[in-house]
Order: sequence, then C-alpha cells, then structure tokens
Amino acid sequence: MKIQLTDKVIKRLTLYHYILFDYIEKNIEFISSPQIAKLLNIDDSQVRKDIKLLNNTGKCKVGYEVKCLKKSIEKMLGFENPKNAFIIGAGNLGMALAKYTNFKDYGLNIMALFDIDKSKVDVVVNFKKVFDVEKLPDLAKKLNVEIAILTVPRAYAQETADFLIKSNIKYIWNFTPTVLKVPSDVIVWNENLIGNFLHFTLNHN
Repeated sequence: MKIQLTDKVIKRLTLYHYILFDYIEKNIEFISSPQIAKLLNIDDSQVRKDIKLLNNTGKCKVGYEVKCLKKSIEKMLGFENPKNAFIIGAGNLGMALAKYTNFKDYGLNIMALFDIDKSKVDVVVNFKKVFDVEKLPDLAKKLNVEIAILTVPRAYAQETADFLIKSNIKYIWNFTPTVLKVPSDVIVWNENLIGNFLHFTLNHN
C-alpha cells in the first residue's frame, strides 16, 4: 500500500536528501538522526519518525548508511519515475529555472519553454528551446507533457492557465502572485516566494 505523505514530510525528506548528497560528495559513509536534526534545527525524534516511513534501519552507534538512505528517499519521492514539464514564460524567472540543472536529479525534465514574445522564440537556453506559445497544445500531446511551470506576469496568469487547461495540462506549478481558478481535475502548486520571504523575516526579527 502506498504511503500518503504530507507536504511537511515531503519538504523534510527533500532537505534530508540535500544533506545526504553533500555527505556522499565528502565520502562520509554514515549519518545519524541527531546529525540531521542539528543541521536543520529540528527535533531528533522527528527525523527518526520520518526515516521510519522509509523502512530504513540504521546501525547502533553508527547511524544510517548514507547511500542507502538517499536511495530510499528517492524511491519514496518518486525520483526514479521522471516527469516531463514545460516552462511557460521565458522571462528572467523562466530562464533561471531552465538553467537550473538539478531538476533532473529529482525526476523533473524541462522539455521546452514557451512565450508570446516573438523575439524570444527559437532562443535556446541550457539545450531547451523557446517556442511560440501557440505550439504548446501540439507539443504537449506529442511529448505527453501534463506539467506546466507558470512564470508569466501576474496580469496574464489566469488567461494563460485557462489556455493550459484547454491544452490538457493537468498540473500547474504556479510561480505567479495569483490565486488561479481551475477545474477540480487540475492540480495547482503555488510557489509563494513572497510568503516564504515574509515568513523568514517576520520570524527572525
């Protein structure tokens, strides 16, 4: 039976994965839950509870095998099942996301970018081409893409989302400061950059 993970657990597991990646680069074989907890400033019991979900057992007085724990997290979070996505909006943020090479490590393949600005069409960034947005429906069908990363200006967010939905996009990773209205069969993940910034500043003043 597949375990349903909460958003908080998923976020913590990804942070554990970052730490494990760093340990592998440093050729460190084992890590303990107190070490992870100290690095993230969280309770050790929470780390152990999360790792228990992975059915990963550590060694007494030694800890968890780093490579094994990393693979367990990757399996749990589905990194081994790559998903294809488009970036909609080839502005500064869209281009920056296209240049981010680590997405592939987490099972996300950015296939292409789209924009309405004709001057950006045919530009290539990090081996990914910018297409006219009108070509999106055909390419989404051809490449079996159901995920769109939305980075357009706020004024065009809902209009673009409507277009994506008509193009059979089922998942929207929304980087715009807009609450999108979508049908019940479309899932939106809101990346609240301003909210995250304010959460940090208000809690550290």
